[in-house]
Amino acid sequence: MGARVLVAEDDVNQAELVRRYLVHEGHTVAVVHDGLSALDRARGMGPDLLVLDLMLPEVDGLRVCRTLRAESDLAVLMLTARSTEDDLLTGLDSGADDYITKPYSPRELMARVRTLLRRVERTRRGDPAATPTGANGADGERVLRVGPVAVDPARHAVHVRGASVECTPGEFRLLAVLAARPEQVFSRSRLLEAVHGIDRYVTERTIDTHVKNLRRKLERDPRRPVLLTTVYGVGYRLGPGPEAGHAARG
Repeated sequence: MGARVLVAEDDVNQAELVRRYLVHEGHTVAVVHDGLSALDRARGMGPDLLVLDLMLPEVDGLRVCRTLRAESDLAVLMLTARSTEDDLLTGLDSGADDYITKPYSPRELMARVRTLLRRVERTRRGDPAATPTGANGADGERVLRVGPVAVDPARHAVHVRGASVECTPGEFRLLAVLAARPEQVFSRSRLLEAVHGIDRYVTERTIDTHVKNLRRKLERDPRRPVLLTTVYGVGYRLGPGPEAGHAARG
């Protein structure tokens, strides 16, 4: 079934191109060209996904994202300029689920849309089958367990201390890489390649932003991380934390 998608893009031609591709994939699409209209239409329409340009008149994309994220859990795909990495990082920090840099190919855009809408569908169903109680995930793929963290690559699901945690695609890819090799230290450059591939417009600061956001979701106290830790001068690692030791002694 198609999803309800709101496109907020001030470039009329670009917005129409995105609309056509989304309609071709069976989605119901509404288009607005400024931030105030994006807020009004999102509240009235209740979209499953917002394709949000960063540079909007009236109210910019960052403020739109922060405002709607405080009101709902709709998926947000942010469109950013290639040369503005600071904006990209701020966009992720403001609650965007994923981003795509301009100029982009329609195929890449639709792939990102499909990924986010799969997450929306799982959330809508409640997906009780995603609770990681067994040794394997969907299709027999192994659930990665590190202390209280369980990562199911097949279902794109994360549980921490038994509770479901929603992760953006970038956060999930980073966490899956770390969980596959517990306690191993990964450099930022290695994580960057694993998460975003070879993209000369994205730097290692993006990894730091993903880590900061993940710590908010994984750690009891993000200011004093014990699971996703920094090895200064080297990179990051995911470990079981002190909770695993308490469980073993209990």
